[in-house]
Amino acid sequence: QLPLVESGGGLVQSGGSLRLSCAASGFDLNYAVISWFRQAPGKEREGVSCVSGRQSSGGSTYYADSVKGRFTISRDYGKNTVYLQMNSLKPEDTGVYYCAAFRTVYRLCETVSEYEYDYWGQGIQVTVSS
Repeated sequence: QLPLVESGGGLVQSGGSLRLSCAASGFDLNYAVISWFRQAPGKEREGVSCVSGRQSSGGSTYYADSVKGRFTISRDYGKNTVYLQMNSLKPEDTGVYYCAAFRTVYRLCETVSEYEYDYWGQGIQVTVSS
């Protein structure tokens, strides 16, 4: 069983919405930083949003400027799942989205380097048509 499994991607028109899910198994998301990254064709992978562990400032969140006000990250503690609600989608949001987990109790998510993550999901395609 994979540690992280993404779901919810697909094709949507510009202005539409999608909700991505990142389900974890084998470890407790309450004690982990969870981040969403994306990679567009021909571009480097970039951080989109992250949420700190429950012990870290009650699960503080961070958003890249490009998605601020449109995307919302949230966590369902009971389901051990993190969501990324994406509204007002734009063609430039197109790419493969990955969730990643870094096991920590107190680190804030924005302090975690991309290279520190313990687990990565398999990636899921999001395509926004104009």
